[in-house]
Amino acid sequence: MSLLRHPDFRLFWAAQTASTVGGNMSRVAIPLLAATALAATPFQMGLLQAAQTIAFLLVGLPAGSLIDRMRRRPVLIVCDLLRALFLLVLVAGFALDWVDFTGLMAVTLVIGFATVFYEIAYQSYIPAVVGREHLVEGNAKLESTNAVARLAGPTLGGSLVQLVGATFTVTAQTFSHLTSAVLLARMRTVEEVAPRSGERRMAAEIKDGLLFVVRHPVFRAVTGSAATYNFFYALMLPLVMLLLVDGMGLSGTTVGVLMAVSGLGGILGASLSGRLTARFGQVRVMWLSYLVTVPTTLLIPLAHGGWGILLFAVPWFAVSFGMVVYNVSQVSIRQALCPPGMLGRMNASVRFIVWGILPLGSLTGGALGEWIGIRGGLLVAGLGMSAGVLWLLLSHLVRVRDLPADEPPGSDTAATASETSK
Repeated sequence: MSLLRHPDFRLFWAAQTASTVGGNMSRVAIPLLAATALAATPFQMGLLQAAQTIAFLLVGLPAGSLIDRMRRRPVLIVCDLLRALFLLVLVAGFALDWVDFTGLMAVTLVIGFATVFYEIAYQSYIPAVVGREHLVEGNAKLESTNAVARLAGPTLGGSLVQLVGATFTVTAQTFSHLTSAVLLARMRTVEEVAPRSGERRMAAEIKDGLLFVVRHPVFRAVTGSAATYNFFYALMLPLVMLLLVDGMGLSGTTVGVLMAVSGLGGILGASLSGRLTARFGQVRVMWLSYLVTVPTTLLIPLAHGGWGILLFAVPWFAVSFGMVVYNVSQVSIRQALCPPGMLGRMNASVRFIVWGILPLGSLTGGALGEWIGIRGGLLVAGLGMSAGVLWLLLSHLVRVRDLPADEPPGSDTAATASETSK
C-alpha cells in the first residue's frame, strides 16, 4: 500500500511541511535581519549561525537517551509549541524595539534546544509510523517536503523581509509550528516504548549509543562523511549570505530566489531518489550522488553579477540534488540497521557528531571571512565539502551495491552488505 493512503503518515507529512516551510523562511529572514538592521559583521554572522545548532553539541547525547525512554509524538508536539512561544517572544521584542544582537542570539539559542529534541524524536518516530518496509518511500516523501521548503521558504522569507519586514516574517514561522503541533496531535499511531533491562544510568546509555555508531563500519563511514560535509557547509553559509548581499549587492528578494534554487534541486533529487536507488543500489547511490555533485561548490567563489550569478545558482542546485539523494539513502540505511530500542540514542549520537560540529564550522567561517576574505573562505569550504566523500570511498561501502534485504536491525553482519553488481 502506498503511504499516500496511510492517514497517519499524511498527517505526519503535513506537520513536517508546515514546520519546515516556516523554518526555512527564518533561515533567510533572521540572517538578513542581522546583516541589515543590526549591521552584523562576518564574525557575528558566524556566531548567529552557530547559535542555531550548538545545542546539539551541548544536550544532543542526553536528549537521545531521554527520547528512548518515552513516546516520540508527545515530544514533537511539546517542541513545536515551545518554538512557537519563543518566536512570539522574539517578535514582541522587535515590535517594542528591545532586541539587539545579543537578544537575537539568546532567543536563537533557546529555540535551538527545542529543535534538538524535535529532530532526534522526528527521525526516531518515522519507523513507527511507516514500518521498516516503507522507510525509503517515507524518507523520500519527507525529503521532497524538505526540498519544497528550501524552495518556498527562502523565497517567501526574502520577499516578506523586503515587503513587510523581518518581524512579520518571523511571525509566520510561529504559526507554522502551531499548525504542526495540531496535526501531530491528530495522529493515532500506537507507539511502543522499548522495555528497559533494569535501571541503567544515562551515562551508560549514552556510551552505548556512541559506541554503536563509532564501531559499526557503515555508521562510522556515513557519519564521518556527513560530519565533514556539515562542518564546511556551516563554514560556507555565513559567507554565502555576505557574498550575495555585500559582494554582489543583491536585494532581499533576489537573495531569497537564489537561495531557493537549492529547493528545485532537492525536489528533483527526492522525486528521482527511488529510481536512482533501484538503478544503482541503495548503498552505491549514496556515495555516487555525493561524488558527482558536491565538488561543483568550487565554482561559487567565482560568482559575480550578471551571468556570473549562474556560478552560484548551478552549484547550489546540483549540491541540493545530490545531498537529498544521499540523505534519503543514508537515513533509510541507518533506520533499517538500528535496533528499535536504540533509535533515539543512535540518532542522537549521529546528530551530536554531524550537527554538533556545525557551530564550529560557522565560527570558523566567520573568522576566515575576516582573515582571508569572503571568496577565500568559500574556496576553503568547497574543498572541505568535497573531501567528505573520502570517508565513503575509502570504506568497504565503495564495493557494495545494497544491504541484504533480510538482515535484521542491529545485526553486525549487515555492515558487510551485499556486493553484487548490476
